Amino acid sequence: MRMVLATRAKLWTSIASHLPCGSQIASESMQGVELAAAPPRIACESSVEGENKVCQRECDAGLAELRLQPGEEENAGGNSSFAHAVINMVAMLTGLGQLSIPYAMENGGWSSAFLLIGLGMVCSYTSHLLAKCLDKRPRSRSYTDIGQEAYGSKGRIIAATFMYLEIFFALVSLTISLHDNLSLVFPGTPISARWAHMSSSQLMTVIAVLIALPSLWLRDLSSISFLSSAGIILSIIIFASVALTAIFGWVRLDHEIPALRIRNIPRISGLYVFSLSGHIIFPDLYKSMKDPSKFTKVTIVSYTLVAALYMALAFMGARMFGPDVSSQITLSLPSHLVVAKVAQWAIVLTPMTKYVLEFAPLTIPLDRRLAGSMSSCARTAVRGTVGSVVLVVILVLALSVPYFEYVLSLTGSLVSIFISVVLPCGFYTKICWPSLSKPLFVLNVLLIGFGCVLAVFGTISSSKSLIKSIQGHTSS
Repeated sequence: MRMVLATRAKLWTSIASHLPCGSQIASESMQGVELAAAPPRIACESSVEGENKVCQRECDAGLAELRLQPGEEENAGGNSSFAHAVINMVAMLTGLGQLSIPYAMENGGWSSAFLLIGLGMVCSYTSHLLAKCLDKRPRSRSYTDIGQEAYGSKGRIIAATFMYLEIFFALVSLTISLHDNLSLVFPGTPISARWAHMSSSQLMTVIAVLIALPSLWLRDLSSISFLSSAGIILSIIIFASVALTAIFGWVRLDHEIPALRIRNIPRISGLYVFSLSGHIIFPDLYKSMKDPSKFTKVTIVSYTLVAALYMALAFMGARMFGPDVSSQITLSLPSHLVVAKVAQWAIVLTPMTKYVLEFAPLTIPLDRRLAGSMSSCARTAVRGTVGSVVLVVILVLALSVPYFEYVLSLTGSLVSIFISVVLPCGFYTKICWPSLSKPLFVLNVLLIGFGCVLAVFGTISSSKSLIKSIQGHTSS
C-alpha cells in the first residue's frame, strides 16, 4: 500500500543504512523487487529509485538520514529515467487511500471530483516546490533535511513528527482494514474465548497481529525485502477487482450520484488529501533521476494519471453501490465473486507483511542509539520489545475505534495536509526568500492558509463523526 502514503523510500533508506558492509539489501522498483549485493563500501538504496549511492550512516533527531560523503555529491547522480520516475510516483500515490475514494465520491457528490482534481493540482505544485528546495540546497537528501535547511533543528523536528504521525495513523487504519476484511475471508468462523469479551473478527485480528509480531524481532531485514512489493500488488488488485466487476456487469451501474453534499466536504477532503500525499518520499525520487530538471513534468504526468485512476474508481464504485458503498470498496463487492475474494485476501495478507517494514524508521534509529552501550542481542531485544509494545497499542486502538473512513479522514486532515501542502510552501518560502517573487509569495501564503483552513474544518468534522460513532456503538 501506499503507506504508508507514505514511506517506502524512507523505510528502505533506514534499512539500508543499518545493514553491514557486503550484505544484501532490497531495491524495490515498479517492475519488481530484487536483491543486489552491496559493494565494499556502504550503499543506500531507496525502494523508489532502486539505485546505489555511496553514503555514510548518520542519525539525527531520532531519524535515519543519509548524506553523501563530502566531494561525492556531483558524482552520485541517479539512473531513473522519466518513465521509470512516473511509474514510481504513481505506485507511491496509489494504495490504502484508494479503498475509500468511491465512498468519498458518494458522500461528497459528483461535484467533489473538482475538489479531488484541485487538490491534485495543489499537491503537484507543492511537489515542484520541494524540488526547488533541493535545487537551492543540493546537499539535502530527504524531507527532514529540507525542514532543517528552512528552519533549523525545529524544522527537522516538525517534519519528523508529522512523518511518525502519518506512519502511526496509517498503521491503525491498516489494522482496521485487516479486521474488517477478516470477517469476510473467514465468514462464520466460530472463534471465542470466555475470558475475552471479543467478537470472532476481533479475536481473528488479534491472532493475525500475533502471527506478524515475531517479524519485529528480525535483525536482518534484507531477508524479507520481497515484502515491500506487497503495496504495489494490492493497488493493482483493488482497481482490477472493481473494474472487472463493472465491465462484466456483475453489478449494474444503475445508481445516481448526488450532485453535492456540502456538509460532508470537510470530512471527505481528508480522504482525498491522504490519497494524494506522498511528499515524504519525493526527495528520494528526485535524487534518483538522471535528469532532475524533469521532476516537475514527472509530477504533472503522475498526478494526472492518479487523478484519472481515482476518478474512474470513484465513479464506478459510487454508481455500482450508491448509498450502500462501503468505506472500503472491497467490502461492497459481492462475496461470491472470485475477484472480491482475491482483493479481500490481499488486504488481509498485506498488513501482516508490512508491519516490520513500517516500523523500521522507529526501530533502526533506536538500535543505533543503543549501539555503544549494549550488545547486539540486547539491542535486538529492546528493539523488538519497543516495536511489539507500539504494535499492541495500534491493535488496541484499531479494535477500539474500528471506523476506517473516519480514522483515514482524520489522518488526512490532521497530518497529510501539512505534509503535502502547508510545510512544502513554508519550506520553499523560507529557503528561496531572497529570490522569491511577490506573486509566488502571495500564492504560497494563500495555499498555507487554505491548507490550515482545510485541516481545521476537516479535523473537526472527522473528529465529530468519529466521536458520534463511538458513542453510538457504546450506547448500543
